[in-house]
Order: sequence, then structure tokens, then C-alpha cells
Amino acid sequence: MNPRAALARIRLNPHSRAVQRDLRDANDMHRSLMRLVPDDLGTSPRQTAGLLYRLDETDTTSTLLVQAATLDPTRLPDDYGHTDLKDLTPMFNALQKGITVRYRVVVNPVKTERLPLDQKGRRGKRIPLTGPDADHWWTSRAADAGLDLHTLLPTPIAAVRPPAKSSPPMRHHLVRYDGTATVTDPDALTHAVLNGIGRAKSYGAGLISLAPATTA
Repeated sequence: MNPRAALARIRLNPHSRAVQRDLRDANDMHRSLMRLVPDDLGTSPRQTAGLLYRLDETDTTSTLLVQAATLDPTRLPDDYGHTDLKDLTPMFNALQKGITVRYRVVVNPVKTERLPLDQKGRRGKRIPLTGPDADHWWTSRAADAGLDLHTLLPTPIAAVRPPAKSSPPMRHHLVRYDGTATVTDPDALTHAVLNGIGRAKSYGAGLISLAPATTA
């Protein structure tokens, strides 16, 4: 495997009208970030580009992390924010079985409603998971992604609600998880980093960040 990805860390300018618009409207945010990747990527451009993003907010700053195979931050408005761009190849090369890492991810934990037998062939609606059910969902997905969790700290994130004008209307329940884990399968973890975890990837879910765990 020769993984290829870049990560842009964009410290958003709160005075930018484009930023204000994108923070209000998840569809506009998605459209803005798709400008960072090449054009003419076919019928599934986000998936083809490998574009994932996450909004990290504190009391004083809002920072976008944007990941894709290639990124061109110059295609954003000049006043959008300050951008640092880095190649993720060194991180992929450092992933080894047995190492301990810190992680952060925003996910959309859901389950699909089970329908009665007389509705076989139909898809049940997706039901958001909260509390221990959401924690179990993330623990299971993390294991599939090559991580054995040591700790997990859930933080509810405001649900993504595109404006009422969107058709069909959407609402994505999001939870951020922070913690530490042991890498059990570097190849599975690389795949998860490149492709994201779970649903709602067009709305700020799925991107997992990794860093070496510090020891006391």
C-alpha cells in the first residue's frame, strides 16, 4: 500500500462572509471545500478525491481540518483563513502494530431500523445512537479500523441541519470522540484514515486524526 493524502489545517477568519455562510449552511461548507480538489472527478467526486473534513471549535477559534489525496488551498477566498498544509506520508509510515496513539474523530453513530418480514426488501430508517449505545458503536468501528481503544471521551456536537430550503431536509447527529488506543492493524487503520469512518462524511464526520501518545 502506498497511501497518499494531504491535510490542510485552516484557522477560519470569523470576519469572512464566506466563512460565516459556510458555518451556517453545511451544504455551502461542502461546496466550498470541494473547490480544494481537482475538477471533473466523475459521479462521486468527494469519494474519488478522498475528501474528509472536521470542524474543531474552541471558545475563541474555529479550525477546519480538510483531508484529500491532493488539496489546493489557493482556490478558497483570500480572506477565508490561515492555512497550513502537510503531507501525511510520514504519519502513515510511522503506523506500526503495538504503538499507542491519541485519536480524535467526529462520527455519526446510527443503526438501521429493523422492519417486519412483510416489508422485506425495504430499508428501515436510520436511528441516531446516544450514550452507551453510541460508545459501543464507536468501539466496534474502531476495532474494525485497527484500533484497540484504551479510553474514549464523548462530546456531543451540534447536529448538522442544512437550511429548510434543502430538499430533502437532513439532520445528522454527530459525536466527537477523543482518547488513546493501541494500533492492532496498521493497514486497516491506514484505510480508515484515507476513507473515513461511518456516514455523513459530506457533513463533517469520519475524519480521524492520530498523534503519538505522550507518556508521563
